[in-house]
Amino acid sequence: MSVLNLNKIFAPRSIAVIGASEKSGSVGTMVTNNLVNGGYKGRLYPVNPKYTHVSGLPAFKSVGDLPAAPDLVMIATPIETVAEIVRQCMEKNAGGAMVLSAGGRETGKKGAAMEEEIKSQIQSSGFRVLGPNCLGIISTRHCMNATFANRMAQRGKMAFISQSGAICTAILDFAEKSRIGFSYFVSLGSMLDVDFGDVIDYLGNDPQVGSIVMYVENLARIRNFMSAARSVSRVKPIIALKAGRTRAGAAAAASHTGALAGEDAVYDAAFKRAGIVRVKTFAELFDCAEFIGKQPKPAGHGLAILTNAGGAGVMAADALWDYGFFPVTLAPETIRQLDAILPPHWSRANPVDILGDATAERYARAAEILAGAREVNGLLIMLAPQAIAEPTRVAEVLAEQLKKQSYPVFTAWLGGSDVEGGRAVFHKSGIPTFDSPERAVRAFMDLYRYSRNIEMLQQIPEKLPHRLDFDRQKAKALIDTALARETGHMPEIEAKDLLAAYGIPVNPTMFAGTAEQAANMAEKTGFPVVLKVASSRIVHKSDVGGVALNLCDATAVSEAFGQMARRVDERCPGGFDGVSVQKMLPQGSYEIIAGARKDREFGPVVLFGTGGVLTEVFKDRSIALPPLNRLLARRMMEETRIYKVLQGYRNLDALDLVQFEALLIRLSQLMTDFAEISEIDINPLMVHDGRIIAVDARVIVSPAEVKAPLHLVISPYPNEYEEQLDLEDVGVLTVRPIRPEDAPLLEEMFNELSPMSIYYRFFSPIKRLPHYMLARFTQIDYDRQIAMVAISTAGGIEKMLGVSRVIGEPDGKTAEFAVLVADQWHGKGIGAILLKRCLDIARSRGTDKIWGLILPDNTKMLALARKLGFDIRKDNTGEYEATLRFQNSGGEPDKPSYAGSAR
Repeated sequence: MSVLNLNKIFAPRSIAVIGASEKSGSVGTMVTNNLVNGGYKGRLYPVNPKYTHVSGLPAFKSVGDLPAAPDLVMIATPIETVAEIVRQCMEKNAGGAMVLSAGGRETGKKGAAMEEEIKSQIQSSGFRVLGPNCLGIISTRHCMNATFANRMAQRGKMAFISQSGAICTAILDFAEKSRIGFSYFVSLGSMLDVDFGDVIDYLGNDPQVGSIVMYVENLARIRNFMSAARSVSRVKPIIALKAGRTRAGAAAAASHTGALAGEDAVYDAAFKRAGIVRVKTFAELFDCAEFIGKQPKPAGHGLAILTNAGGAGVMAADALWDYGFFPVTLAPETIRQLDAILPPHWSRANPVDILGDATAERYARAAEILAGAREVNGLLIMLAPQAIAEPTRVAEVLAEQLKKQSYPVFTAWLGGSDVEGGRAVFHKSGIPTFDSPERAVRAFMDLYRYSRNIEMLQQIPEKLPHRLDFDRQKAKALIDTALARETGHMPEIEAKDLLAAYGIPVNPTMFAGTAEQAANMAEKTGFPVVLKVASSRIVHKSDVGGVALNLCDATAVSEAFGQMARRVDERCPGGFDGVSVQKMLPQGSYEIIAGARKDREFGPVVLFGTGGVLTEVFKDRSIALPPLNRLLARRMMEETRIYKVLQGYRNLDALDLVQFEALLIRLSQLMTDFAEISEIDINPLMVHDGRIIAVDARVIVSPAEVKAPLHLVISPYPNEYEEQLDLEDVGVLTVRPIRPEDAPLLEEMFNELSPMSIYYRFFSPIKRLPHYMLARFTQIDYDRQIAMVAISTAGGIEKMLGVSRVIGEPDGKTAEFAVLVADQWHGKGIGAILLKRCLDIARSRGTDKIWGLILPDNTKMLALARKLGFDIRKDNTGEYEATLRFQNSGGEPDKPSYAGSAR
């Protein structure tokens, strides 16, 4: 679904409570009382045939008896009755339902069947259902406590979403004690319809929401979730506590890749890709949300620590090292300035220990120097109560000073009642304060991780120096052959052929069914050689004695063949089909593992790390979700320990890392193109003389439930929309969707626009496209919007001539259009071609309405809109609104489908 009609649930003007009651302790009674006592201002309709009045309000016998269609229907009756009540609600034209009833899928097949009945009723109707088995929703903004919890949330800008109702009540209790406020408090329950993605989309567009925190057990419709989170996290922080850290996914894997890319690791990778900060405890969840909500993003991890107690400083430094960082090294100039104002025995390093007799003035002067130091990205100020220390006085002096900083500044006042006054001062001033060094450092590192995630979302990747070509037909033939086998396992030779089809370098390998054939092939290959067992049943060759190395003559090859056949038959009867013969490569400087597997929830994931036989022992790996670009591939490498070696270490030369980026992108593209691939394991990927080569490879395939690329949870670049056009007076153009790598081309085109063209497009006289706008315009979610560009390659130089985009709105049915063509190419038909293509794609995706604003002087755009059939109307600001409604949504966007009639 989408955010369609969610306002009827989150901001209802009227609520009907089915099962409202006067019976003490019943859910219906608690819900009705909470709405009345919480000050809900809308109309409230208790529904129960047993009562004439509930909580002093007139009661109604059924939904059909209500005087008007309610926006929200809260259902607090047994689950067996819900399907019929939902049917009645839809007949009454109610907006949506909140099902509090338990007993659905969590109870087994019968409950699941009842949920399916409800789901089938609301399919494609626009009627939304929250729950079942949920606690409800609190909206402090609307004074609405639509839950059966025993307390109301305090008002704030944080939104909380949880699958567990019990966790909700615990958090409400925790929040009241900790004085944490909320804008919304949402219990999702079983997520029959409304899920995390829908709610993130809705809350992301609400200006009253400053941040979103979530308790997650599992996700539904993950592609929708990732799309929503990647969109919202750019403007509002999202923090998640994911429960259930399990190795179940890894235990079922057949290869090193599968074992390393376990379920919890995939959630980590997905949250990171979506810009979400993942935390481990409830205390961290709210510390993180408060800290991110109050503090600017740091430019780096350089933390300065100011303290009046050496031990506390050491504890903070230890906590920082747990994240892999030292306290920032202070510049000589910073040390000199501190020397001038501190006692002779201060630490003269970071942590900056200003000694136990530090006064408020000494704190203030030291903090001012550190705050002005260029090397510092964050400042933690700590105080431990000592005989001379004045915790409240120090806080009062610092509070006004610290609010002026452009990077994170926060405090840790250590102790109990002696420092409560100081903490209260910081709370009142909006400065984050903590009760321990570890808790403070953790909050800073969560903010740093968040800033890194957002940086990754907005960073513009470079193009590879050469084009990547793929032999998709050959790859498909190999996969189809493997699918015909019972095991779905590709022998090594076929697996390497598959990798080679996607440009991944492999060690040439031949199959031999007899000892004589093996010896002859070895003669042709050149000694020494390696023999490996060839079998569609064996995944790990070394486990069955299926590898023979460094064979230097034909006799050794023949003997090794026989010995291998006997060993394999003993350990895996009938598993020996023959051997692969390949050149014995010199020992590489080091070994890498690269691979991919299909996760049961997130689809394909790609892996990179330290390889060899001890891969699973060292567990030096990173994983990411495809599709990948150079930036994402490089970030994968940076997250491993082997990356330091690849950059050059002692006697090992640095490698050209672009080849590793290209390999990961090729591997990602292979997983993108073929949903049938379950696992790919390239181990070892040998590094020798600066080159990489796949020495061994395993591939497992299985029938796919969905076609590529719908098996991905992140929408990939839609190759199917690319086309070549030859226009008179223009020449050959490539018309295709925009790519993140197009940012320099877009910036170049913008810089050549006339001021009038800029004003017509952006409605303001902007002088340049800042980085965040370039990222927003080029790094698009292809599920939510489409942007088509016209690229000329005349003279071998790429140049962007125009761009048109259709941007979907949160309801999933409406979208806004825009067109921009470089001045010298006006009147050539480029804008019409691009906009037509965008409109066709939008129509095929089920969009009902396309609209856009056009300035009165923009006569060319008005003419184009009329030509394409838009309805043009002047609004009360003097601007024109152009609207196009599709009569029949759906279908393939192969041909433009717009008449040139004007209205």
